[in-house]
Amino acid sequence: MTTQTQTQTIDEAKVERFLGQALGELGATLNAALVVLGDRLGLYKAMAGAGPLSAAELARRTETDERSVREWLNAQAAGGYVTYDAAAARYELPPEHAFVLADEDSPAFLPGAFQLMTAAVRDEPQITESFRHGAGVGWHEHSAGVFHGCERFFRPGYQHNLVQAWIPALEGVEAKLRAGARVADVGCGHGASTLIMAHAFPESELVGFDYHDGSIAAANERARAAGVDDRVRFEVVSSTEYPGRDYDLVTTFDCLHDMGDPVSAAHHVAGTLAADGTWLIVEPFAGDRVEDNLTPVGRIYYGASTLLCTPASLSQDVGLALGAQAGEARLRDVVTAGGLTRFRRVAETPFNLVLEARP
Repeated sequence: MTTQTQTQTIDEAKVERFLGQALGELGATLNAALVVLGDRLGLYKAMAGAGPLSAAELARRTETDERSVREWLNAQAAGGYVTYDAAAARYELPPEHAFVLADEDSPAFLPGAFQLMTAAVRDEPQITESFRHGAGVGWHEHSAGVFHGCERFFRPGYQHNLVQAWIPALEGVEAKLRAGARVADVGCGHGASTLIMAHAFPESELVGFDYHDGSIAAANERARAAGVDDRVRFEVVSSTEYPGRDYDLVTTFDCLHDMGDPVSAAHHVAGTLAADGTWLIVEPFAGDRVEDNLTPVGRIYYGASTLLCTPASLSQDVGLALGAQAGEARLRDVVTAGGLTRFRRVAETPFNLVLEARP
């Protein structure tokens, strides 16, 4: 059956299907905050491997309020995050779900992503204003959850791929790092990528650069806590002004597209590399056409780019605003415009493109 409006015919079956989709997403929107809550209170970790638990038992394990925990558990059960045994009134976190929700060493760990995205959503009023005036919103203008969530989101992928697959895919780089190389990690944030490399290659010296002073303070503290601050340091400086020459390896992890002037950043990288140096570029996975990216992962990246990446670039000089779904061809154009002549894809994951550029 159809209903005639002034301008078009509405298919009521399509309305119902889309309404069902939207209602599902409304529940998912609320659940994002509940995942952050469960992560922060240790509810998922307490359920991992514990078998069926009552709300009272989980509350005791986590020193939380039973009534609040029971409501949270019911929401988790309705969303399929935990299972519910109605006869026993007990809830269980399946081991496969625990791998995603409770194990911070898992390559599939996702609560950091939920932390990042919910923090970004809280900053929506600033983004709305940016839509009106186009001046963007700087990375430093976001709430702390964005910085911490970003690290926790990306670190598992780096932990399980950087040393094991990405660096070995680069021409001659692994041998240099094992012998002792000079490394600059540009746009390092809290230094997760820098410290992973530092632990894997104890003969190398590494320096991380980021314009956000709060992130650099956190990174230096983590280097001290890890006992590597004798050969790892972090400095507050932009991607077009960081100091040093003759680096064997320069890295940018999931940040080139955030830069206002990535071409100038590429030009600066070219000027700071050794003659046989390498630039490792890790970027969000994307095809070169919009239609290539209309996928669940592309949807996440387009959404995050709308709230975070594009406003960050627009807030800076030039404001090229590549966006998180720039794709390999646009990235190649940026890198070669900066003066590097060799460029190739060396690896990929469902979440990342891994690119090598050389003079």
